[in-house]
Amino acid sequence: MTLEARKIRLLMQLRRAGIASTEVLAALERVPRELFVPHAFRDQAYENLALPIGQGQTLSQPEVVAQMTAELAVDKTMTVLEIGTGSGYQAAVLARLARRVYSIERHKPLLDEAEARFAELRLHNVTTRLGDGSHGWPEPRSFPRIIVTCAAALPPEPLLAQLRPGGIMLLPVGETGRSQELIKLEKTDHGVRETRLGMVRFVPLVGDPPAFAGGKSA
Repeated sequence: MTLEARKIRLLMQLRRAGIASTEVLAALERVPRELFVPHAFRDQAYENLALPIGQGQTLSQPEVVAQMTAELAVDKTMTVLEIGTGSGYQAAVLARLARRVYSIERHKPLLDEAEARFAELRLHNVTTRLGDGSHGWPEPRSFPRIIVTCAAALPPEPLLAQLRPGGIMLLPVGETGRSQELIKLEKTDHGVRETRLGMVRFVPLVGDPPAFAGGKSA
């Protein structure tokens, strides 16, 4: 079976799993997932599996990427902050839907590879930083949408502070080494409203000293 045929099969699986957003499915169709996995795993790029990408990190399974992207409800007027660039796949999907994506990654080898992929795909609306994502974006800025692709015991306060009123943040919450729960936080005039979206498994959000360096716009 060709990669294109496997992609079509995966998109059909995602529809059957309840991913109804045509915009999200179209974004997933336009991003070549095989570019975001090590060569040894390219034949599995369109299986509904999480795959290793090095540095102890993983590329989330497509169903989780699709669910999180759909729940984020992004449109072309919005900027998105992503914590955990990883391979760059989630950012590439979001770049097809948002005005601009700001993404932070703590592992320089992963960030270098992700930036090369953004350049190859001509995704010029992705801005990256090397650093500790638990501190939020290093320059003063607020975001209508924030997505965290690594698990924390609690939502980091700096990220909640950078979430714009009326905004949405998605993140997995739970203990390291166990399944976590995906939650959606919506900042309202009366506080933060939490919605639980089901069990997931992500690598942990690991903090560094609060210093940022490097990074660029793709």
